[in-house]
Amino acid sequence: MKYNVGFIGAGNMGFAIMKGITGSSMADDIALHVFDPSQEAMVRAEQLGAASEKNSAELVSKCGYIFLAVKPQQLDEVLADIKDEVTADKVIVSICAGITDDYIASKTIAGAKVVMVMPNTPLLLGEGATALAKSDSVSENEFGLVCSIFGSCGIYSVLPKDKMKEVIAINGSSPAFIYLYAQSFIEYAKSVGIDEKAATDLFAKSLIGSAKMITDSGRTIDELITMVSSKGGTTIAGLEKLRENDLDKAVRECCEACTKRAYELSK
Repeated sequence: MKYNVGFIGAGNMGFAIMKGITGSSMADDIALHVFDPSQEAMVRAEQLGAASEKNSAELVSKCGYIFLAVKPQQLDEVLADIKDEVTADKVIVSICAGITDDYIASKTIAGAKVVMVMPNTPLLLGEGATALAKSDSVSENEFGLVCSIFGSCGIYSVLPKDKMKEVIAINGSSPAFIYLYAQSFIEYAKSVGIDEKAATDLFAKSLIGSAKMITDSGRTIDELITMVSSKGGTTIAGLEKLRENDLDKAVRECCEACTKRAYELSK
């Protein structure tokens, strides 16, 4: 069976998901459709094999699964455009941060089938980490297809609906936080005369390896820190400075600010 899957919005995240689909084992089972006001974005999606539609309503009329890959601030306009084409058998997949299934149903039809998704941009490389939740009206088979799309280009976790705002800081926004952290290390390396490419390669690989140690070593994070920390050594000296400057507080406040903004966007 071929599934017609449409994307309203072909920006960075929409494109990442489409690229993930086309590069996965699900590519033969899915016919992609796309609408974006940007001609450049449409051309880029067409290069992945997506069929261009002239507007969002036409796209919804042709597709059983509709991905809303737009900014939350654009959502009301999009929902107004597609309202007349949304029927009880269509599944709306929203990647809009902070937006609930009830809100989408209130703007389209009562009991609308909605899957709320928080993906991240590493989907572009098949290394995505996606959180999902669904409205009660979505069947297990329908939800399974959406989960499979994200599972084919990374990993996914199913969460309760009431945690979809809190998780944004953990996987949706966290790549940007990690990049900023990495940038500080690379800038330090440059300041002491280490080649930028060498520093970037070494630190990036350290991030990848450290992440695999967290997921695959069977050790706790405290145990992993201890493995690197020799008494009186260089790592201990660096850790003391991070703790002295309250890294934990900075990270918590970062996550809290992210979550607060998600709640603001949902109103």
